[in-house]
Amino acid sequence: MKTKHLLFVAFAFIAVNVSAQTKKKKSVIAAPVPVALTQIPRPKLVVGIVVDQMRWDYLYRFYDRYQSNGFKRLLNEGFSCENTQVNYIPTFTGPGHTCIYTGSVPSIHGIAGNDYIVQATGKSMYCAEDNSVQTVGSDSKAGQMSPRNLLVTTVTDELRLATNFRSKVIGIALKDRGGILPAGHTANAAYWFDDKSGNWITSTYYMKDLPQWAKDFNDQKLPETYLKLDWTTLYPVETYLQSTPDDSKYEGKFKGTDAPTLPVKTSALYKKSGLGLIRSTPYGNTLTIDMAVAAINGEQLGQGGQTDFLAMSLSSPDYVGHQFGINAVEIEDTYLRLDRDIANFLTFLDAKVGKGNYTVFLTADHGAAHNTAFLNDHDIPAGVWDEAAVLKDMNKTLMDKYKTDSLVLSLTNYQVNFNYRIVNYLHIDQDELKKECIKYLQKQPEVQYAVDMTKIASSSIPEPLRERIINGYNAKNSGAIQIILDPAWFTGHGSGDGGPTGTTHGTWNPYDNHIPLVFMGWGIQHGSAVREVQMTDIAPTIAALLHIQAPNGCIGVPIPEVLKK
Repeated sequence: MKTKHLLFVAFAFIAVNVSAQTKKKKSVIAAPVPVALTQIPRPKLVVGIVVDQMRWDYLYRFYDRYQSNGFKRLLNEGFSCENTQVNYIPTFTGPGHTCIYTGSVPSIHGIAGNDYIVQATGKSMYCAEDNSVQTVGSDSKAGQMSPRNLLVTTVTDELRLATNFRSKVIGIALKDRGGILPAGHTANAAYWFDDKSGNWITSTYYMKDLPQWAKDFNDQKLPETYLKLDWTTLYPVETYLQSTPDDSKYEGKFKGTDAPTLPVKTSALYKKSGLGLIRSTPYGNTLTIDMAVAAINGEQLGQGGQTDFLAMSLSSPDYVGHQFGINAVEIEDTYLRLDRDIANFLTFLDAKVGKGNYTVFLTADHGAAHNTAFLNDHDIPAGVWDEAAVLKDMNKTLMDKYKTDSLVLSLTNYQVNFNYRIVNYLHIDQDELKKECIKYLQKQPEVQYAVDMTKIASSSIPEPLRERIINGYNAKNSGAIQIILDPAWFTGHGSGDGGPTGTTHGTWNPYDNHIPLVFMGWGIQHGSAVREVQMTDIAPTIAALLHIQAPNGCIGVPIPEVLKK
């Protein structure tokens, strides 16, 4: 009896306790919780700035001439990853912008070049091409673009998914691919420049009509306003000590001019060549940042309860670099003016979003090489590979063996792309065909390696090159053989009376794959690191900052030194 009585008392005590705890828990749950305690700490706005064709050393080549609030502010307040590498080839704009925002590589994300050959059909595909959509904001066909060729998500997609699509994402660039691919599949909008109308446009992938703020911006006719100013040097031309003399044989001139020199009467030239001329002047950067400011104001980015994301690409440095080369007064002036534009933009963000409330990162999609004639004149081996002549001669050699013409469609992206329609029809052994092409290429004096894409792992090439080839090879969109030229050899830039003019990019070499990477603002440490990081590490670092999932094709890792603990 005593035992039963004790058990009864014990159970009664437990029951009372459980009841009390239950009531206590209910009262806790019912009580209001301060909103600040439930919010994940994130910046109000993330701004990604990609400077098209910006070599890493431009941060320091013109450093003494930068003002305090532009590039210097990013370096002095932010965190610089001094040894950031592009870990795939080919190094072009489309793959570069895609890699930055996906943390992935062409092998996975599918953007194998700006243009690439779809191996199943033999047809060329532009990376942002989409004929199922229509232009919005112009009557041209420049708006038939979308991110549909992109096979993976971006960090901007993941932000949208993480906030149940309450975060806003906007992409802006003169180049369609520079705005579309970073903004991802789920973006609220991407905008790019239409040469025909001089408007910022988009496509029906995003919307049926431009928002009123974008229409109002277009109505200002800023491209004409800027081009009417002409392009003169920001400072006296004799102070441009980091550049070759202005009238240089290494530079390409504007159509309708007598020499590749500043000043350029853009006020007269655009009336004949069109408003697209602004792409090849520093005013293209200013116009893009103007559009970014209009988007931030018009969409109230950074003013809501969720983190918003502006993905902006500055395309003009690429156009200027291709035309004039990396040692030109025009390039130095472009970066001095860009420095001023970035300073103004950061000051705007301070006022609009609040200093310390936003995170910004600046990087590049690729770099650029020295002009080959310039290198030759300074006793450095370099040259231009005549891709068209090699293609013609290679097909002639294959004709002798296989008795049929045009077995190789193209050598685009430094890759051998076969005409599989003919190859399959004639039942040509593909392994044997590749061996014949490799044997031919290895006899070319400027070819360092020619590698069968399906046998990369066993190829006798340095490991860093092997990894870049593997990462860049997409079986559906890449050629069957990767061609590696000697350093400082490349294809595809202009020619003048004194030899090739301007420059280009696309290779594995440091001048193409060593890019700047600087973070600044909310959640970012101050400092720098010289250890090697990869372009694929940018997206997961931003994902870690925002406490969201990395993109679904990401192979990169966060850079821990960048983030505040």
